[in-house]
Amino acid sequence: MASFAEIIGRLDEQSRAPLYQQLQRALRSAINTERLAPDEALPPERDLAEEFNISRITVRKALDGLVAEGLLARRQGAGTFVTARVEKSFSKLSSFSEDMLSRGRTPHSEWLSRAAGSVSPDESMTLGLSPGAAVYRFNRIRFADALPMALEYSTVPGFCLPAAEAVGNSLYEALEKHGMRPVRALQRLRAVLFSAEHAKLLGVADKAAGLLIERRGFLKDGRAVEFTQSFYRGDAYDFVAELNWLSS
Repeated sequence: MASFAEIIGRLDEQSRAPLYQQLQRALRSAINTERLAPDEALPPERDLAEEFNISRITVRKALDGLVAEGLLARRQGAGTFVTARVEKSFSKLSSFSEDMLSRGRTPHSEWLSRAAGSVSPDESMTLGLSPGAAVYRFNRIRFADALPMALEYSTVPGFCLPAAEAVGNSLYEALEKHGMRPVRALQRLRAVLFSAEHAKLLGVADKAAGLLIERRGFLKDGRAVEFTQSFYRGDAYDFVAELNWLSS
């Protein structure tokens, strides 16, 4: 069985490049060429340090950089793993939590804000609400395991929920509980470059590539019950849609 160094390549002690950068490049190349498979576990930091004859601090610095890039993820009590890209179906109306659970990932959120307010002019147009109507706004960072995956900014009309605190980990779960889960949606996808603020929240580089999905969700009677803007990491998400041929 090949050693880990044989899989990713050995470090060059004569190179002027710092050892942690060499290890980063070797790991990045192995991940991009799938010599290291998605969800594959890396050896413990102690073993990597021994195999490459470098310090554990050097190993940790190399891995930290790849975790920040989204190529690796640390799972508490389990170790460091190659991050598997998430495929999000563009033809299925599902929540972030449902998507992650279906892929064996553990979703959780970090709230940025969760509050009641009055509809803004833009929200009024988007949701079809009268000026001054009550709304709830939910802004949060969405995580899969320990990796920040997306920023989500949602607005729902006040008639959908009894209070902002009614939403826990899943907005759709709360809406379903109160009979207000959307049954159809219109979605728009476009590429974006993350602002400094968004990049910091997601742990990526300033102006890193991302994907923005704007979604309006509707009840069966046609009322809009959700407007969500979701900023997804471009290095962690693939969006797919099934297309069917319609003959004339």
